[in-house]
Amino acid sequence: MTASADPHIDAYRFPLGRFQRQATYTAEERASHVARIAEQPAALAEVLDGLTEADFASPYRPGGWTVGQLVHHIADSHINAYIRVKLGLTEETPTIKPYDQDAWVSLADASLPPHVSLALLAATHVRLATVLGSMVPEQFARQIMHPESGVMTLDQVAALYAWHGDPHIAQLRRYRERR
Repeated sequence: MTASADPHIDAYRFPLGRFQRQATYTAEERASHVARIAEQPAALAEVLDGLTEADFASPYRPGGWTVGQLVHHIADSHINAYIRVKLGLTEETPTIKPYDQDAWVSLADASLPPHVSLALLAATHVRLATVLGSMVPEQFARQIMHPESGVMTLDQVAALYAWHGDPHIAQLRRYRERR
């Protein structure tokens, strides 16, 4: 992703900054990633509490998806993370499949109430945090091949998805403040 021509829009897109992939992570950083993943569904539930159907149908930022689509996107993305980690643990440097996130949020299931995807995210994160929390350093060093991003260690995958949920939750907090 590149920066947009409008820094105001970029501030909405990346309220916590862009992901910075590191070559390695410490045990403390790894534990923080797992903890953040475990905590994200509760944080998302908190930010969604009290929003209305009209809110869910409103864009969370100028030119962006609706609040509902954003919630469905988070679940879609993190389901992919869970599968990617499991593939990385059970296959030798598997090539994972990217997906068109804009096309996914245009499908019929993205019109379901966002709480459906919140429940899906919560269940996925229980499983993802359980798998990540049981891994030893050698397993975090295992790799996957992303056709667009290149080779990534499972450590980097965990860091990416710990980061990924946080700015989306921040975007929804910002939406709540503006409405």
